[in-house]
Amino acid sequence: MYREIFVPVDNSQHSDWAVDRAIEMCSKTGGRITGNHVYAARLHDVRFRQLETGLPAQFQTPAEIKKQRKIHDKLIEKGLQLIADSFLDQLGKRCVAAGVALTRQLLEGINYEEIVNEVNRGAGRLPGLIGFDPNRAAGYDGGDKVRSDVKLGENGRLVAEDEDAAARLVGSSGRQYDLLAIGAHGLGRQQFSQLGGVAARVLRGVEKDVLIVRDQQPLTGGRFLVCVDGSSYSYKAMKAALELASEFGGSLYVCSAFDVEYHHVVFHNIKDVLSYQASKVFKFEEQEELHNNIIDKGLLKLCQANLKRAEVMAQQYPAVPIKTQILIGKPFQVIMQWAEEIKPSLLVIGRHGAHRIEDTELGSQSENLVRLAPCSVLLAGVVGVRPEDVPWIEEDGQVGLPWAPEAEVRILRVPPFAQGIARRAVEEFALERGGSIVTSKLLDEAIQKLLPTHMQLIMGIGSAEEIALAEVKATEQMKATKVQGHDADPQPQVAEVETKCPVTGAVSKRPRVATDPIVWTEEGWQRLQLVPLIARPLARNTVERFARNHDIWRVTTRVMDENKQAMIEADEFDVDTMMVMFTELRAKQIRAEAEGKDALSPEMRAFIEEAKAQGITRCPIRDIEEKMDKCPVDMKTVSPEDAKRAIEKLLQ
Repeated sequence: MYREIFVPVDNSQHSDWAVDRAIEMCSKTGGRITGNHVYAARLHDVRFRQLETGLPAQFQTPAEIKKQRKIHDKLIEKGLQLIADSFLDQLGKRCVAAGVALTRQLLEGINYEEIVNEVNRGAGRLPGLIGFDPNRAAGYDGGDKVRSDVKLGENGRLVAEDEDAAARLVGSSGRQYDLLAIGAHGLGRQQFSQLGGVAARVLRGVEKDVLIVRDQQPLTGGRFLVCVDGSSYSYKAMKAALELASEFGGSLYVCSAFDVEYHHVVFHNIKDVLSYQASKVFKFEEQEELHNNIIDKGLLKLCQANLKRAEVMAQQYPAVPIKTQILIGKPFQVIMQWAEEIKPSLLVIGRHGAHRIEDTELGSQSENLVRLAPCSVLLAGVVGVRPEDVPWIEEDGQVGLPWAPEAEVRILRVPPFAQGIARRAVEEFALERGGSIVTSKLLDEAIQKLLPTHMQLIMGIGSAEEIALAEVKATEQMKATKVQGHDADPQPQVAEVETKCPVTGAVSKRPRVATDPIVWTEEGWQRLQLVPLIARPLARNTVERFARNHDIWRVTTRVMDENKQAMIEADEFDVDTMMVMFTELRAKQIRAEAEGKDALSPEMRAFIEEAKAQGITRCPIRDIEEKMDKCPVDMKTVSPEDAKRAIEKLLQ
């Protein structure tokens, strides 16, 4: 809970409400309030100089102007301090009545700038107090530095005193605050104001927790609405909401929101501008179906997990009643709609969300909610938040449905980065069908429903006609590949391409440019033929993209190996290796089924079960290659018996 609370006051209604909430908190925790008012005497000094040309003639002499400046500076500063002191008097009376400790504080400078510096680092600029009674000044930060009062001469007029500019400031407090409680508006509020100017600027700079007070609703017995999105920032907000609800006997409403409409809007927007050829490349219908079937369900699952984590946190506060709700739509919009329904007294949100970009000041959803929420808002800051501070739930470590070995092998064809969501989608499909294990047949049905056609064909699903059409299409795509030369050919010093005149037919050469097609050697082309025809264009494009990114114009087998190694190190899908391996496995499976035998050897079954037990969801190519590097023999030159003994020794 909050024990050191900073409250800026300006005698406005919202400022008074912020004081009420700060006193309410400190009464529970035995904390202290620092009551603050910022004034800008230097700002008035600048304005006075701008108005000097309008002074009467007798005041226009250089000596008189200098005198008037000194008098004005001192008088304005004293006047502003007296006004601020009267504001803090009202706060002092209320703190005394509530038995809450108070420290008075004046800061000199631009209001929002000094508030941000003070709350973040205790670095606000404390002014020397003019003419204050020492006993009264003792209640102020830096109040031991009392300056002389405005003096009168023998003629009763103000005396123009010379004063060192450094004496006006007496240092900073160095205090560490837990919370900034500030009114949503100040004295300058207008009809259509969403947020006061000072509050809006302060929100962007303060790193600590901030309470933006909009009304007089107390915390005691209130309804607290908190939003979680799976980020550590949101769970810090959840922790603060639980502590407040427990301390003040409130009830907690927890929501997690996701937007299914956004992807549909984007897809239809793209559809309207894509040419016919581009739409075929983009595969609009298949991509949209993939989003509908997998991504929307995946987002729903994420929201369910977010709320489960919140419920785990709430178990530490059994006396706090909690209600959870998944909201579908633009987050700030549906949160506002739910707030209209439940009428919370306090909305608790994180300053940032799961999509935070470094150096951003405030998340977009949080900013909308802070401006539009009808109730007070507690904005959880970033101090002490670590990315790993996300509550663990039992489902995080659980394996889903068991998988039959054949299905286990085939799901490994999915790229590693998509393994998790693909497995979850298939398991949900199996559960909907009443299955207790993911069989090869169930996997086929799930793939047909969830994946676009080209991915189905790569994974071995599809009719003979579909496969034939896909192979014809792949053959047409591969015709554009340029094959020329051999790996052993020397690399020319200047890369050139041949051009043919469309009129004369004369052939000439010119230097290569970035848009010229990549050239494949005969050896590289032959290795590419090992990839199944349906996946061959994808494999070619992957290697060519690697070549262009590294300013390589000629693909040799060495370049293919470098691409493979880069993808392994990046833990990405290695098309070359994976597709060849699974083509061989598939061929073996077909032969075994034709002969009425088991498609998988006992060793392969044991390998798959062991991998499942360890939570492995991809073919460990990197581990295999590391083991191969340590192999003590060359498999190509030794007898089978020697190779077997060497391998057994290596495994031991």
